[in-house]
Amino acid sequence: MPPEPAISPSFDLASSGRRVLDLEIRGLQAVAGRIDGDFTAACRLLLASHGRVVCIGMGKSGHIARKIAATFASTGTPAFYVHPGEAGHGDLGMITDADVVLALSNSGETDELLMLLPVLKRQGNQLIAMTGRPGSTLARQADVHLDVSVPAEACPLALAPTTSTTAALALGDALAVALLEARGFTADDFARSHPAGALGRRLLLHITDVMHAGDNVPRVLADATLSEALVEMSRKRLGMTAIVDDSGRLLGLFTDGDLRRALDDAAIDLRQTRIDAVMTRMPKTIGMDALAVEAAQMMETHQINALLVVDPQQHVVGALNIHDLLRARVV
Repeated sequence: MPPEPAISPSFDLASSGRRVLDLEIRGLQAVAGRIDGDFTAACRLLLASHGRVVCIGMGKSGHIARKIAATFASTGTPAFYVHPGEAGHGDLGMITDADVVLALSNSGETDELLMLLPVLKRQGNQLIAMTGRPGSTLARQADVHLDVSVPAEACPLALAPTTSTTAALALGDALAVALLEARGFTADDFARSHPAGALGRRLLLHITDVMHAGDNVPRVLADATLSEALVEMSRKRLGMTAIVDDSGRLLGLFTDGDLRRALDDAAIDLRQTRIDAVMTRMPKTIGMDALAVEAAQMMETHQINALLVVDPQQHVVGALNIHDLLRARVV
């Protein structure tokens, strides 16, 4: 194994880390001060486009371009990344004349990008350039140039792209969010592009997707005895039962917690006591059209583990407990 590099005991690693963050913060502040008419022009160009945003860049700029494309795509702006080297060998066919090209190059002189400009111009693509040199070839050729120059790289050798890539990534986020807000993109829109993720489940899963319904809902009539209610609770395994009238309208709720409190009362006779004498009246309920995450929030707020689902006329149509939400990975 190669020997470990010798580090001076006096070298302050934490100070080095703080210096990097300080330099990158200054870089972001510099870019923030230049969000002006060019930024607005870039946003309007993207909003007016009937195609997609094609993000391109080489090296570290390519990694940033790929992430910007992913952020655009997940926030309502169709986008994808094209490697400029591959574009020169056939992948240009992925770019249509309706697409807007967002090209990233800190120097603005990346050969692989400049080689593509004549083809893109001839095809009629509009070009937004994001560079650290307003006088560069790429900046001059662009329809809109976004200046992401920074006072200094965080790398002490001024060789590794650090502050400059952070600035480009942040400006890409600024573009994506500005477009999101301009389009009125909602949380439901976001969830539709993330159906497999935790956020999608939280935003798209409805109560009816997780609740127990029909004969699986524990319920007894008001004149049932406490022991009959316990049998129903054991059969349905939800730790509760609804108490309903003859039409199925909710009268109350009896839970495991209510049972523990009832057993503390020496006067309670399991076989004789009617359930409506020990039930909780006006329990917390949730509507059929609610999202599952709303049930989770209600349980957390009121420190309860189960909910009954009712229709507008207060008929019991379903039931769920915290375990149902855990299985659905809502919480």
